[in-house]
Amino acid sequence: MSEQRKPKLIVFDLDYTLWPFFVQTQVARPLIKNSDGDVFDRYHQPIKPFLEVPMILSDLHGKGYELAIASRTCEIRGANQLIKLFEWDKYFKYKEIYPISKLKHFSKLCGDSGFNYEEMLFFDDDKRNIQLLSEKGVTCIHVPRVGVTKSLVEAGLQKFSLTGYSWYEDY
Repeated sequence: MSEQRKPKLIVFDLDYTLWPFFVQTQVARPLIKNSDGDVFDRYHQPIKPFLEVPMILSDLHGKGYELAIASRTCEIRGANQLIKLFEWDKYFKYKEIYPISKLKHFSKLCGDSGFNYEEMLFFDDDKRNIQLLSEKGVTCIHVPRVGVTKSLVEAGLQKFSLTGYSWYEDY
């Protein structure tokens, strides 16, 4: 039996994909982490990722997948600070976080990683990005506003393994 086809790079958006807010408009810096490991914004509002995300990132990284972020936001410092405070830096080999089209993010990811669009799996809540990158050959999975879940990641890996072509699936 042949080995299951796997993505060489799994890419995640941030806002409403890994965490339940827009970092640019719904989080007030400075951000702090208390001794219990909880993260808060300047107004002492708790800042948390979606529930299953830390386990998902740890699991994918532990299985040897290369992970990346592609996020279109003007709040570059805040996004990077949250990634650091959540202790996710160890998971992401590539981070494209700036307010330019996802096409630019993925072009840079291709150049930096050496992988083609067809070798990438992408999770995003914005259907425009899904459509745009599907046309380039990226296997894309639309993330509902409840964020990335283990079952959604498993479904994405399954869809990627079943096709050598771009795949758009709306869950």
